[in-house]
Amino acid sequence: MSYGVHLVVKTDKETVSVQLGPSWYIENQDIKISPGDKVEITGSRVSFEGKSAIIAAEVKKGDEILKLRDENGYPVWSGWRRR
Repeated sequence: MSYGVHLVVKTDKETVSVQLGPSWYIENQDIKISPGDKVEITGSRVSFEGKSAIIAAEVKKGDEILKLRDENGYPVWSGWRRR
């Protein structure tokens, strides 16, 4: 098992943890996200250990898009298991 990658995103209203996916998947994508980057997150808001968090489906940075989940919410890195 590998570790998971998450971001801490600050908005005008809050600071929220955004869960991306396993390190082996994230580290092999072309898009790289660094501290201070402006990103747009699409995903599902959840409560984890009493705190608000987001399970990211997509992260947009400028013109680049990191796709993490399909339209049904399945992780793109595990698609081969559902066949």
